[in-house]
Amino acid sequence: MLTATPLPCQRGLSMVEVMVVVAIMAALMATGMPSFMEWVQNTQIRTAAETLAAGLQSARTEALRRNTPVEFILTGNGGLGETGWEVRLRNTEQLLQSQPAGEGSAKAQLTTVPDDARRVTFNGLGRVDISPPGRGNSDGSPTLTQLNIDNPSLAAEKSRDLRIVIGAGGSIRMCDPAVSGSDTRACP
Repeated sequence: MLTATPLPCQRGLSMVEVMVVVAIMAALMATGMPSFMEWVQNTQIRTAAETLAAGLQSARTEALRRNTPVEFILTGNGGLGETGWEVRLRNTEQLLQSQPAGEGSAKAQLTTVPDDARRVTFNGLGRVDISPPGRGNSDGSPTLTQLNIDNPSLAAEKSRDLRIVIGAGGSIRMCDPAVSGSDTRACP
């Protein structure tokens, strides 16, 4: 009796099937990559803004807790990724807290209002220390009232710029300058 030998089974993918899968993956990545990169860069803006707002809030809280003036100081010069800061006691210069520049926000860029302001001092009541004149900041520099955070590598219509406003009463508010009207995200 003759027995049939089984035919070998084909396992795996043919070269044509592999090429089709590679082509589909390339098309999906080409369409999704720009949106993903935009999202990453906007996330860096948000990370920088949240870190700066947390640092400002920390300085204000320490001033209230210790009942003594505490300074929030920007350590970078506003270039790309220079979002570092320090919180120090005004009278002794003791470092209480710091954040290194660029951590999680390498493409974020800061601008300040006034332009040359680098620090703000909170008094023991948690308010911005502006009196007596010239004594608010330990170095007599202008008091920081606003931080604008953006990403210059993104087109203006794709960038989700953020702003931190520091009120004279000590309020710290993060807002979106692109939003207007009665929306709670709008800047004052």
